[in-house]
Amino acid sequence: MVSLDVLNVSIKYMTGDFRNIGLKDYVVQKLTGKYQVKEFWAVDGVTFQLEKGDLLGILGVNGAGKSTLLKAVSGIMRPTRGSIDVKGAIAALLELGSGFDGELTVKENTYLRGALMGYTREFMQRTYDEIISFAELEEFENQPFKHLSSGMKSRLAFSIACLVSPDILILDEVLSVGDGGFKKKSEARMLEVIKGGATTLFVSHSMEQINKLCNKALWMEKGRQRAFGKAEEICGLYGEYLNNMNKK
Repeated sequence: MVSLDVLNVSIKYMTGDFRNIGLKDYVVQKLTGKYQVKEFWAVDGVTFQLEKGDLLGILGVNGAGKSTLLKAVSGIMRPTRGSIDVKGAIAALLELGSGFDGELTVKENTYLRGALMGYTREFMQRTYDEIISFAELEEFENQPFKHLSSGMKSRLAFSIACLVSPDILILDEVLSVGDGGFKKKSEARMLEVIKGGATTLFVSHSMEQINKLCNKALWMEKGRQRAFGKAEEICGLYGEYLNNMNKK
């Protein structure tokens, strides 16, 4: 059963318009004939399909378009061209601290994040203790969120995303944050989610993690799709590419 169908997806950014340079500079540049708008294709022609339970690792150097693609899949952005067909509920953990209010307590933010993800208060009440326990934040639940360390924030965000039983789970470099113990626990939790039938998209710079956790991989370079297929094969190709780059 196909749970995610990405067909010829392209995403264009506009750089240099008045939203980037400010209204005053926009008017001055228009009057002097110096105003220019440039187009930048952050994602260009990406196509792949995932079956229910697949775990896709997305590889590529910085600026490859990985995070932009995840934002489109999660519904935060609309593709300029192409289509994305998603089957089921999505839980996305894209940016550390996104969806949280620094002035609210850890407990209040947990319920807020759950609400933003579309879960009822009753559901969050049933799962709250498990979320806080997994994040190892029992002693901090009544503290303001802004007082947490970056690692604590990451643990809470990951815990909420993974303990709400999504159909599709999207993670952007989340396993790279936290100590070794939490990394092992989060990897184990990811495997539980996958075994439960969730389809997962996972961005990481670690080929070791992708080889270990994923059955499929997507390699992106400058917004374009270089290769898609079995994780072991794609990691091998990407590894050769990096080795050749380092020799230059």
